[in-house]
Amino acid sequence: MLQRTIVDIFANIWPTLFLFTIIVSSLRIAYLIHNKVKFVLYKELLTLGFVLYILFLFYVVTFQDVDWGTSNFVPFREIMRYDFGSRLFVKNILGNMLMFMPYGFFVSYYVRTDKARVGFVLCLLTSISIEITQMLIGRVFDVDDIMLNMIGGMVGFYLFIFLDKFRNHLPSMFQSNLFYNICVIIVIILIVLYLFNFISVGGIL
Repeated sequence: MLQRTIVDIFANIWPTLFLFTIIVSSLRIAYLIHNKVKFVLYKELLTLGFVLYILFLFYVVTFQDVDWGTSNFVPFREIMRYDFGSRLFVKNILGNMLMFMPYGFFVSYYVRTDKARVGFVLCLLTSISIEITQMLIGRVFDVDDIMLNMIGGMVGFYLFIFLDKFRNHLPSMFQSNLFYNICVIIVIILIVLYLFNFISVGGIL
């Protein structure tokens, strides 16, 4: 299933994620201290999360599932191959959408725009680049993957916009940096506990 695939990927790249976390965090902290820049925990954690997500995406693009057959340039051809709700449907259809949701979220977070065309162009550029890269390294180009990535990316894009507007209607205490710090820390702890629990049960480590 999809969660097993995600955990398998994490089990393979956790050393890289760990090293990058140490390197990037130490450099960033040194920069903040040296330049006397205000430290906002949740913003720093989100930026670190984006870097780790890109590494995760890089692994999926370049190393996982190398032999997939032939390229597909016909829209919906691959999508229609999978039975709704099947294991392959979850992995390849939902997986491609979910994989790109964080990218759309971060696009909206960093660019700070609610203009759909901006998110669309950035998600499209990245998705096409991924497919071209896969084709050039001996994998396959799949136009359906681009379509699914775009759906996921735009869902993530609008998710941030919704959360940002919802935040503006919250009481002031729920708009403080402290509140966001706590929320981000809780989310990180839950993700880590989930991953290590799944890894321990599956005997991956």
